[in-house]
Amino acid sequence: MMASIADMQVRARRRLPRFLYEYIVGGSFAEATLNRNVDDLQRVALRQRVLRDVSSVDLSASLFGETFKLPLALAPIGLAGLNARRGECQAVRAARKAGVPFTLSTVSACPIGEVAAAGGGTFWFQLYMIRDRGFMRDLLAQAREAGCPALVFTVDMPVPGTRYRDYRTGLAGAPGWRGAARRAMQAAMRPGWAIDVGLRGKPHHLGNVAPVLDGRTGIEDFFAWMRNNFDPSTTWRDLDFIRAEWGDLLIVKGVLDVDDAREAARLGADGVVVSNHGGRQLDGVPSTASVLPAIADAVGSELTVLADGGVRSGLDVVRLLALGARGVMLGRAWAWALAAGGEAGVTRMLEIIEAEMRVAMALTGVTRIDEIDASVLVQDHNVEGTMR
Repeated sequence: MMASIADMQVRARRRLPRFLYEYIVGGSFAEATLNRNVDDLQRVALRQRVLRDVSSVDLSASLFGETFKLPLALAPIGLAGLNARRGECQAVRAARKAGVPFTLSTVSACPIGEVAAAGGGTFWFQLYMIRDRGFMRDLLAQAREAGCPALVFTVDMPVPGTRYRDYRTGLAGAPGWRGAARRAMQAAMRPGWAIDVGLRGKPHHLGNVAPVLDGRTGIEDFFAWMRNNFDPSTTWRDLDFIRAEWGDLLIVKGVLDVDDAREAARLGADGVVVSNHGGRQLDGVPSTASVLPAIADAVGSELTVLADGGVRSGLDVVRLLALGARGVMLGRAWAWALAAGGEAGVTRMLEIIEAEMRVAMALTGVTRIDEIDASVLVQDHNVEGTMR
């Protein structure tokens, strides 16, 4: 029985080859920011209230003019589809049943068309700024054809972060047969994954990127493509290109600074995701929890503020909402759940988050999502810099 997100992480570690598990769980450099995301959020103290009539708790939330059953979205995660057989297709079905958005990564295992056919509903699409603008136009056209209502444009990855775990496992920095042999040995130690995903889950390439790799679809080819094709020359002016190609909802992901949030609002973004890429890019930057209140204060009246980073429970979702987010994106939580139990695992994860949110809301004396604000926090017991 998986009773918590922590249980799902344990099961994911037992089921996944080491190179995949370490890719999902790891951060950049010494992983200080990764750990800070979790620790700072845990230290945000909730204010318990009593005798408040919490007999009816409503978790529905309005985001971008649409009502969802929960104030949540599944965040984009590269390679996550390898955690289970055709994994993104399983995850999008779970999200649809739970009434929350799923966000498909540019570097997903399953391509846009396959996920659209599997999901039975709409999903958000995530995109990086890539040197090949023609390739970007093609991906955006595919997303429009699939009916994606929102584009999540990731801006905090002009170059890939340095993730030492990936070098240690052979996922990166080990080209050719040596890297492939190391990964094959790790896969062989997880026979359940090797059969279900390795043998039955083909094709094993990144569906959205495969057309531009000219048949070179190994993992080492993917990492080489990332290094060579992410565009470090990108500036805020490039949002004009995105806006010209994408006329629907635009959410800018990877904002940690108030000035950057204001720039996103000025240039017409519909939302921002306060995020440090789960601690996977620049190590040593602040946690999401510590910068979220100031950003929400600065731009919350102009656009929709979402947040991610460090969420390990429904209590953490309530904490981020109290710090100023309108909605919360779940990253590692759904990747672990997918590895632990496929579609059913992701469904179970969302049920756990919902149940934990209900308890947190009832015991802080609120019955609706729009009632969650700084008043549910203990003002003098929280992380320095997080309170407004």
